[in-house]
Amino acid sequence: MLTQEQVLGIVEGTQRTLLIAGVSVLFGILLGIVIALFKISRSKALNGLAWFYVWIFRGTPMLMQLFVFYYALPLFTYDVFGVSLRIPALLAAFIAFSLNSAAYLSEIFRGAIQSIDKGQMEAAKALGMSYYQAMFKIIIPQSYRRLIPPLGNELITLVKDTSLVASISLFDLLRTVQVMNNSSGEWVYFIYAGVIYLFVTSIIQLVFDKLEKKYSVYE
Repeated sequence: MLTQEQVLGIVEGTQRTLLIAGVSVLFGILLGIVIALFKISRSKALNGLAWFYVWIFRGTPMLMQLFVFYYALPLFTYDVFGVSLRIPALLAAFIAFSLNSAAYLSEIFRGAIQSIDKGQMEAAKALGMSYYQAMFKIIIPQSYRRLIPPLGNELITLVKDTSLVASISLFDLLRTVQVMNNSSGEWVYFIYAGVIYLFVTSIIQLVFDKLEKKYSVYE
């Protein structure tokens, strides 16, 4: 049986897991939309910048990106500026996961936007709308349903990938039960963590399935 202290530890670890995933997907959505618009723009400079961003963050391991912001950044700033800039572990996790999520979400947004009939953009321009007015008022709202399944998958992936924060000494759910296992030698703590992960990801899947059905009536 779990002691009160262990229960509180697991609750806190779960809250930190959900916090990192939630913040990361929120900022990932905002930045991902911008990157997607850059990638489909007619500007070669913006297109190239977006391509480079996605290439970097999709082509390197998530763990390495986490290490860069937590371990490498202080060394880099010290070498270049003579001042070691060390950011808190939780903030490093927010930044790394948000930037990584944005790279994947930008491709999802780009695909959804480009799947909308080009006649929609032409009609919007005929009504006197600018490119960005047409994009945010006409095109993007029509792509909502097509975004829902991959967005749910990305959030589920983020929830599971937060276990990597143990490498920078953050106590998420998995790190918490690992410490309990090391101190007691009991394997059952991993079962508790597994049940919580399954519960959370199942709730996310259920919510996004309902959203998909709700918006499918507009297709």
